[in-house]
Amino acid sequence: MTTSTIPLDKRFRGYLPVVIDIETAGFNAKKHALLEIAAVIVEFDANRELIITEHHSTHVIPFKNAELDDAALKFNGIDPHHPFRMAIEEQEALQLLFAPIQKAIKRNNCNRAILVGHNPAFDIAFLNAAIQRTKIKRSPFHPFSTFDTATLGGLAYQQTVLSKIVQSAGLTWEDEKAHSALYDAEKTAELFCLIVNRWKQLEATVKSIEE
Repeated sequence: MTTSTIPLDKRFRGYLPVVIDIETAGFNAKKHALLEIAAVIVEFDANRELIITEHHSTHVIPFKNAELDDAALKFNGIDPHHPFRMAIEEQEALQLLFAPIQKAIKRNNCNRAILVGHNPAFDIAFLNAAIQRTKIKRSPFHPFSTFDTATLGGLAYQQTVLSKIVQSAGLTWEDEKAHSALYDAEKTAELFCLIVNRWKQLEATVKSIEE
């Protein structure tokens, strides 16, 4: 883990960006199982550049009476019953991810985390549904506000598909690793950091020209 002594609280109005990617057994957050979740924390380095400092992920046991859509499982390649998934219960999974996020919020003097995702309405719906099922009272995340890299990618690179944005930005992309929660979250985080840092560079360039 690499952390900076420069807190992030002023950059995003007291929010700590945390990239979340979730793999599921369907599209209905109330009915379909959450199968895998990853969280990537980003923070300032010594130059006030946004970088990845932590990544956490786990496979999740489908909640009781959860539905499993065959098409969704074929798409993400997850076998919910595979003995080597090392999956854990939803409540344990959320607690595992929330603990380091809470610590990062504290050391950055932030109030709470804000979910960063690619089309994040999907991820935050499944996250909120899992929080409700497990009756976790202290979620570190804002319940509905998000940052969307699909929107940012459309603005910065004229693309909205994650793989195409990543490649347009000059970052590496491996198709065989896609649809793993951790891989997608890491790539989303790399993209988010790149766009935020380039915006900072653009502002500095414009200011220099104006002066």
